[in-house]
Amino acid sequence: MNIRTMAHAGTAVLVAGALAACGGVGAGGGASGASASGGGKSLTTMGFGLPDEIASVRVEEFKKAYPDVKLTINQGQFDEQAFLSAVAAGNPPDVVYMSRDRIGGYAARGAVQPLDSCVAKEGIATGDFYPAAQQQVRYAGKWYGMPEFYNSIVLLVNNKAAKDAGVDPKAIDTSDWDGLAKLATKMARSDGGKIQRFGFYPKLPEFLPLWAKANGADILSADGRTARLDDPKVVEALDYANGLVKAQGGWTRLKAFADTFDYFGAENPFTKDQIGAMLTEQFLVSAMAGASPDADITVLPFKDRQGRPVNNVGGNAWVIPKGAKNPGAACAWMKTMTSADTWIAAARARADKRAKEGKVNIGTFTGNMKADDVIFSQIVKPSGRPAFDDAVKTIRSVQRAGFVVPQSGAAAEFQKTWQDAANRVLQGSQGAAEALRQAQAEAQRALNGVGHQ
Repeated sequence: MNIRTMAHAGTAVLVAGALAACGGVGAGGGASGASASGGGKSLTTMGFGLPDEIASVRVEEFKKAYPDVKLTINQGQFDEQAFLSAVAAGNPPDVVYMSRDRIGGYAARGAVQPLDSCVAKEGIATGDFYPAAQQQVRYAGKWYGMPEFYNSIVLLVNNKAAKDAGVDPKAIDTSDWDGLAKLATKMARSDGGKIQRFGFYPKLPEFLPLWAKANGADILSADGRTARLDDPKVVEALDYANGLVKAQGGWTRLKAFADTFDYFGAENPFTKDQIGAMLTEQFLVSAMAGASPDADITVLPFKDRQGRPVNNVGGNAWVIPKGAKNPGAACAWMKTMTSADTWIAAARARADKRAKEGKVNIGTFTGNMKADDVIFSQIVKPSGRPAFDDAVKTIRSVQRAGFVVPQSGAAAEFQKTWQDAANRVLQGSQGAAEALRQAQAEAQRALNGVGHQ
């Protein structure tokens, strides 16, 4: 499938026309093949914003290093339709910020460029990136992205709920699936069939790869070509995690309940005693440190059934689209935005800001190991709130246990097959074995339909 057929034809024409009318996503000149310095050129981004000092400080570092580059930041979330339409029209942005787990699909279809020459010319220290982050931005042996943040999955526990169930929060052991199921029902509370507190939220369908890994299975082969969704261990994992939901009232009730949560505010489900424990990315812990620093929580590693930490990591990355007008400046941008020195400068700004506001700072978790080593040894200091100080130690301890679903040329399609399967199981329309057999067939067809390099 080529780029034009990826974007719905009618919409592509409309979007491309609109982009051309306003100068285009990638407007601003500069010849293809510009030097890595980017001097005297323009640079246009997509999918990126300036919500806080972590973003703004790094942008300022780029401006200081490349004052001759005219920078245009098109703030907003990544828009796949607009992106593909712009690439198809030959007028893409120069550099794009997108989720790492989709890169393989765009690479296989020629929508993004390999970056090996960029890495070599700019001397990008790719060895500084966490191994899992490196794996997630490579496809067919080539670099296609530079990783940004490094989101780890941890277990976030509401201490009150655990103590109500007669359990020491720190003693919760997710490797004991029988014990975890019993604890989930003990922590749960309902009134007249209405959920008051959900005991344990397994975070399906999103975290199915994590549950499968905890049960000793990968959902995709290492080369990204063979689906393994019908592996009995994957089936068992989905059946178990779904069973946790069923035992606490079922998916329909849980979804209606969870839709009311304000995860990132002071009235989050932990301060409101609406969740006993849940699997979550560490950025929720960071948000709670700022919004509800007195929250009575414990952060633990999620463990596989052998008692080892397991962590399905993710995050965004920078890519250069096919047809970018100034790939040289884009490469310099990616190097600057993901370098250890730039991350450290941003982390210092975050620490200073949180200190002035009197807020807890648990640090900035980047895709750069070298940066993180400095951030957590020199910048992040004990806050005096043990829950969050201990959380930092836990998050750091699981970073190197990170794994990713391998890249594939059908990344988006593959993800949709297993998420749809998990949703069918949650909704009760299929059992785990049947749903994953169907997903296996659908996924393998998608994978077989991709030309491998």
